[in-house]
Amino acid sequence: MNIIIMLILISLLVLVHELGHYLAARAFGIQVSHFGLGLPIGPVLYETKCGETKITVHAFLLGGYVSFPDDDEENEDAKNLPLDSPKRFKNKKPWQKAIVVSAGVFANVVFALFLVMFCAAFYHKLPSSKYDVFVKDFAPEVKSNVKDSGILPNDKIISVNGIPITNSYQFIFLVQKSKFFDGYVSDKTVEKKLSELKALNPEISTVVKTGETIILPKSTPEDELKVSQNVLMGIEKYKPDELELTKTQKDLTQKLYQKSEFVADKEYSLEDIASAISDTYKPLSIKVLRGDKELVFNDLKTSKDGLLGVKLEVSEIFLPIKTPLDVITHSWDYLVDNTKLMLLGLWQLVSGKIPLSDMHGIVAITKVGGDIIENSGMLKGLLLSAIISIDLAIINLLPIPALDGGHLMFLALEKICGRELDEKIVEGISRVFFALLILLMVYVVFNDIFALVTKQL
Repeated sequence: MNIIIMLILISLLVLVHELGHYLAARAFGIQVSHFGLGLPIGPVLYETKCGETKITVHAFLLGGYVSFPDDDEENEDAKNLPLDSPKRFKNKKPWQKAIVVSAGVFANVVFALFLVMFCAAFYHKLPSSKYDVFVKDFAPEVKSNVKDSGILPNDKIISVNGIPITNSYQFIFLVQKSKFFDGYVSDKTVEKKLSELKALNPEISTVVKTGETIILPKSTPEDELKVSQNVLMGIEKYKPDELELTKTQKDLTQKLYQKSEFVADKEYSLEDIASAISDTYKPLSIKVLRGDKELVFNDLKTSKDGLLGVKLEVSEIFLPIKTPLDVITHSWDYLVDNTKLMLLGLWQLVSGKIPLSDMHGIVAITKVGGDIIENSGMLKGLLLSAIISIDLAIINLLPIPALDGGHLMFLALEKICGRELDEKIVEGISRVFFALLILLMVYVVFNDIFALVTKQL
């Protein structure tokens, strides 16, 4: 039922988008031949005629379109309209065409704001996108040093390694990436360990031969893990900026840890040994709030599996809505903040910082949206719908032929050139990009299904 609700909400967003185009066209006296809800794939669920417009509801609901007589000169509407008719889209002024083309985007933005304001007024609160994270208890079998560190249940976690913690994902991420023997070391640490090895073993130049004994320097922790806010926000893939150990070096790591000397079981280079002894653990520095006091606990070590051994309790922070002014201002701020995040995420995707394999679409959105409604209620479901509505607006504004932004680009070129572009060329370009968009949709749906099958969602 929650998935069905999410599908209805998404279909509503598409309907709002197409209604924007339709109403703008009718406002300028443009004849609309066809209003379709869904994509023309598979059977037709419902069809009727409303004035000059044929209305069709397709079985594949996740899409929509509005078409004019100009789109197909072979249809009856086009044949019955003179070429110079003011009811034709192409006979309108450039600014009127631009309004009709961008009306769907405008409708999505307005509807998103309406949804958020409705949630704010009805539920008297809006999420702040921040959470209080507390230590609830310790795991039964703790293999880290957290129990001995001084941290206690009910402590509120403020920061890890100086990085503010506003949700449990950030805390878990920093802990897991700080585990023992993660396979990555800094080049500075390797250089330091190599120098220590040479100082302790002056008779060995570059290679330790089988059976030779080498004195090892004291094992030391690595530097604390530092990552960008984009990574912790989940809009940039984490890529360690350290050296990755080779298989030989990884195999050596646990053999050499905390040993004072090592008898080589085969031939190793000093650089391999230096790299292996450099890979230990990244210490965690955790600041907590206990009562009204802030306390810092240093040199916390995870288990080899990247577990600290604490159970977390998370409390979401909501912004209270008390006045009509709060409804407007907080709703606007909520949309602006989330729009910035979506634009940043889009840039990360375009710039290659987020791989295409991490790109998801309608199947994943429906699944995640259904889960959100089930676990967090309709407030979160409606707010997700508002964000998707803004996302639809952003995507449709991209200057890609076959999207609204592509049509606006062609209109801008017409204005610059001072004449209409060749219809056949524009149509040919649009068809090519439409086919590419369909291929991208297929790829994204495959990603969604793969993520569902492998339980990544």
